[in-house]
Amino acid sequence: MLLSAVSILWVVVTVALVAVMIWKSVAGMKEEDTLFLTEGEAKEAAEQQQIIAQVERLAYWAKVLGIASLILLLLACGIWIYHAFVEFNNPQGL
Repeated sequence: MLLSAVSILWVVVTVALVAVMIWKSVAGMKEEDTLFLTEGEAKEAAEQQQIIAQVERLAYWAKVLGIASLILLLLACGIWIYHAFVEFNNPQGL
């Protein structure tokens, strides 16, 4: 029961991680590596700053969700190994 709950939670967090990574990629496509602007193009510089801020926010959430996904995966593996160990040492049929 606990393994199922942790596995489902891991799937939800991992799907959210993939969604954030896709969103970050799409938002980053508008970002320019180098931007040469004249004084009249300050609006475009502000847009680039907004894009950079959005990509940085998404990078933070990608890192948080990635760490959470890893922790949940390790927890699920630990629970599975524990159950296998208990079942091996105390077989139900004997």
